[in-house]
Amino acid sequence: MRSPSRGDSPTTGSGARRREAVVDLLSSFKRALHANEIAERLGVEPSRYTKLQRLLEELSTEGSIVALPGQRFRVSRQQVEARGAEREGTLTVHPRGFGFVSLGGAAEDVYISPEAMGGALHGDTVAVRIATRSRRGVEGEIVRVVKRRHARVAGVLRRRGRSAWLEPDDGRVRGPIVIVPREPGGPLAPPDAEDGAAAVVSIARFPDLPDENPEGVLEAVLGTPGDPNVEVAKILMREGIEEEHPKEAIAEAEAFGGEVPAEALEGRTDLTHLPMPTIDPEDARDHDDAVWVIREDDGSYRAWIAIADVSHYVRPGSALDQAALGRGNSIYLPDRAIPMLPRALSSNLCSLLPGVIRLCLCVEVELDPTATVRRARVIEGYIRSIAKLTYPGVARALGFTPDPPRSPEAEALRNDLQVMWDLARLLRGRRMRRGALDLDLPEAKVVLDPSTGAPVDVQKRSHDPGVAKAYQLIEELMLLANETCAQFVVDQGIPTVFRYHAPPDQAKLERFATMCGELGLAFDPEDAADPKRLSSFLRKLDAHPQKQVLHMLLLRAMKQAVYDVANVGHFGLASSAYLHFTSPIRRYPDITAHRAIRAVLRGERVDRSEAALERLREAAILASERERKAMEVEREVVDLHRALVMRSRLGDTFEGTVTGIVGTGVYVNIEDPFVDVLVRMESLGPDDYEIDDEGLRVIGRRSGDRIAIGDAMLVQIEDVAILRRTIYGRRLAGDAMSDEPKPRRQRRDADARTTRRVKASKSTKPAKGMKAGKGGKGGKSAKGRKKQR
Repeated sequence: MRSPSRGDSPTTGSGARRREAVVDLLSSFKRALHANEIAERLGVEPSRYTKLQRLLEELSTEGSIVALPGQRFRVSRQQVEARGAEREGTLTVHPRGFGFVSLGGAAEDVYISPEAMGGALHGDTVAVRIATRSRRGVEGEIVRVVKRRHARVAGVLRRRGRSAWLEPDDGRVRGPIVIVPREPGGPLAPPDAEDGAAAVVSIARFPDLPDENPEGVLEAVLGTPGDPNVEVAKILMREGIEEEHPKEAIAEAEAFGGEVPAEALEGRTDLTHLPMPTIDPEDARDHDDAVWVIREDDGSYRAWIAIADVSHYVRPGSALDQAALGRGNSIYLPDRAIPMLPRALSSNLCSLLPGVIRLCLCVEVELDPTATVRRARVIEGYIRSIAKLTYPGVARALGFTPDPPRSPEAEALRNDLQVMWDLARLLRGRRMRRGALDLDLPEAKVVLDPSTGAPVDVQKRSHDPGVAKAYQLIEELMLLANETCAQFVVDQGIPTVFRYHAPPDQAKLERFATMCGELGLAFDPEDAADPKRLSSFLRKLDAHPQKQVLHMLLLRAMKQAVYDVANVGHFGLASSAYLHFTSPIRRYPDITAHRAIRAVLRGERVDRSEAALERLREAAILASERERKAMEVEREVVDLHRALVMRSRLGDTFEGTVTGIVGTGVYVNIEDPFVDVLVRMESLGPDDYEIDDEGLRVIGRRSGDRIAIGDAMLVQIEDVAILRRTIYGRRLAGDAMSDEPKPRRQRRDADARTTRRVKASKSTKPAKGMKAGKGGKGGKSAKGRKKQR
């Protein structure tokens, strides 16, 4: 093996290159190498030999190499198997140039350095070759682009003479994008397209090399950047989201008429004797579930959860089906909903409106007095809902809260609602005991001017404990239905799309453990492998002053739930089998579950061929992608409105809590208005600030001033970047970071530094507040939140 030049020495180069050089060397030998031989072959100077020993120890701890007696080392079997293997995944680029490839499922994300990016762009599906494992985790390089991201990019149009280009709004997208004519000799842009206008281009030529920029054709010039309507239109157009459904899909939906015909009821069970109200947020646009519960004389329960039978109307291969599959889910914005199905279905024929006949699939469950399921079945039936109730109205009727106005319909059903709540409370207790996680994270609610539609405020969505109980009532019944249907298809051996949630990311859990240790909380990252132990730890945080910050950090350690044809279970719910069944109006995977169950109920042949399974896999992958896109669009629109609201608050001062630390600064959450403010490093004070090893605080080089996640901070709004959806602030002078006296805080920080030094010198020494041997380094609309799990 060629010895590296002194500039490439594994003790003088970047961390990734140091590790890669050692692993490359050991991978090229079938025998183990002594540390002295490693130093010689890598050209390590004697003065740097101690650093090499530390590097070998780190690589051994990480599992990249194996330490043998006599200071000998060999590459680990895990590295041998991983190196050279190609995997496909989606590339997410950081504005600073590096990125990660998400491989899906339980696989660990792969870190991609800027020089290993090739011609790939943010959002591309790529093939990545695993190279090594470092403190960043698995590292690799992109070997080819499998599928290009959607071609549209939004930004600001720039014109100089005969040239034109787009400066992308999204810093993750490589730019500038050179604008080329749509046809040879054609214009680059319309004559009235002004420099500085908001625009969208479609990439016509993607780059092949890291130093190349894309080329694109101009799709639309939308107007003045910063205008709310222009910005929302830009987001939707960029993501290829069409508000209007295809004409063929609309025609199919409208052809069903406005009422359920008598012939559609043949062969179905009449459930109209069950009152079955719907219970939804006040601004709900569709009603896809209705519920009823009775308590028998012996204290047992019988519950009915009726779900709109969308699969009756949306048939495989139809225009409706193709449109629903392409959208994947409904999107909920502050001022509108973009439904998955045409409104003739989503707002009328499939919506379980009161007083009219609607088709349904109904889950009937019999439970003993402790809410243990005795028997369950799924019924193909039809109902007539008795009332359209709201969560605040139900909460007031049950005496949970005195604040919302009374609802006559809810008051009339008070006794029946009480039975529902009694069952829901039992179900929730059982779920918590088995280890389901209950993270309490606030969400933003945008307040719009009723006359202009402009955002005037951003508030924390009401956390009235009484209204939250009403949400729990429906949530528990929906979870019961989803789990019941999942078990049904598992027992029947029917292929369908399940909801999969993997265990948390171990590296992020170790960071969370470090935070807990510094707050005096004992948390073992290995406990997170067991949902029951993790749930027990969460309950201990209920009264902790840093509960919200800790919940946020833990959420960041969680992996995003996805759809999969394999039943792998749901970690967050501590469920061995789970699928989405209860929201077919707004989620495509629910429709696939309905189709599978209907086929069994009707005695039809279930297609178990490999071709059918492949179609389900493609639907699951597409649904996961569309769900992620919808979440990003909803979040970006809310962030846009937050920025628009804060334009009028420049110079105002707020006290907030540090909730995140990134390379450019710290994020501070403000309660009212409910926004996040980025305080850049240079705005933290007259010092040079750096992030510590754990990524939990920033430290001033000269002063030693320390700002940690969870600290209080006084900030003054100094700038708002509408195009970046970012609010910038400046930290004000004064010790506003904590209510804790400064000397005490300094002692605590000194203890933390001592802990880190001990851990570095002897890895088996437990960190403060952690068990020995286990230490380590370190948002939807109301309708969406109700059933997204």
